[in-house]
Amino acid sequence: MNPDFLPFMQELAHAAGQAIAPYFRTDGITDNKAAGGAFDPVTEGDRAGEAAMRSLIADAHPEHGIIGEEYGISNGDADYVWVLDPIDGTRSFISGIPTWGTLIGLTHKGIPVAGMMAQGFTNERFFGDGNTAFYRGPGGTRPLQARACASLAEATLFTTDPRLFQETERERYLAVESTVRLTRYSADCYAYCMVAAGHADLVIESGLKPHDIVALIPIIESAGGIITSWDGRPATQGGTVVAAGDRRVHEAAMRVLNAT
Repeated sequence: MNPDFLPFMQELAHAAGQAIAPYFRTDGITDNKAAGGAFDPVTEGDRAGEAAMRSLIADAHPEHGIIGEEYGISNGDADYVWVLDPIDGTRSFISGIPTWGTLIGLTHKGIPVAGMMAQGFTNERFFGDGNTAFYRGPGGTRPLQARACASLAEATLFTTDPRLFQETERERYLAVESTVRLTRYSADCYAYCMVAAGHADLVIESGLKPHDIVALIPIIESAGGIITSWDGRPATQGGTVVAAGDRRVHEAAMRVLNAT
């Protein structure tokens, strides 16, 4: 990536973490954004984290655009646009489980060029920019490298919750789940980072927005993985998403998901 925005992304992650921390494992206010249907929570931590990042971006790069989950789009036609999700995994956040993260993505002319998932409570960061991918946490810093996985029968699969799929999507997802070695639920952005880190092989989800996925695309790809929509298009706009550490298991999942 040129120029190098990593130091600034670290600043954004730190600011968001500081703003969010007072609301984790507390009795803070939780609102429901859904107008019916599945519970879609938002907390004061979500709003505080995004506001902190937006303030830094406005000061340091006023020419850049922003797409944020909580406060929408500003200058969305700019060459560089930050795509922010202050707390991806709010359901885990309000349940006191640290499988949530702050997603900080950067696009250049619509293409994701850098992404970071920052977990402030565990002090972990996952980063990718097309050239390098690394993990930094309590155990130090190390490269991210997806692992080999030749077939669905060998794969560890993540999804947030099968109940979030539409009916026909759920049937196709369950057809994949029935063939894998191990399935885990409710990891949100952590699932993609575990694929990038070589601890899991496949993530299948639906109903995503750009702020849910843009930051994760460079992390997966820079670690040697692949991430697309269910029909093979770029995953930048969200919707149905398949992420895998090995192209062979990605292709196998796609065949099942698109079987007629």
